[in-house]
Amino acid sequence: MAISIEFADDAELQARIKVVGVGGSGGNALNTMIQGGLEGVEFIAANTDAQALDRSLAPVKIQLGPNLTRGLGAGGNPDVGRKAALED
Repeated sequence: MAISIEFADDAELQARIKVVGVGGSGGNALNTMIQGGLEGVEFIAANTDAQALDRSLAPVKIQLGPNLTRGLGAGGNPDVGRKAALED
């Protein structure tokens, strides 16, 4: 069963909806929405884990903290995740 979000015809009234999945759980939620056929939104995956990003179905992928975690996960540590998200 596909779920669809409909927008108004007037371009000025159209909402732009972006769903951002952060980390492993966020990435799993995105993949579930994409596989379920949710339309009318832009999907963005953000993760420190490069392998998880490769497996993501999201068309837009952002690797967080590549220098800090070297492409590995944050190990569920919120402090590491925060530092990775703030990395330049």
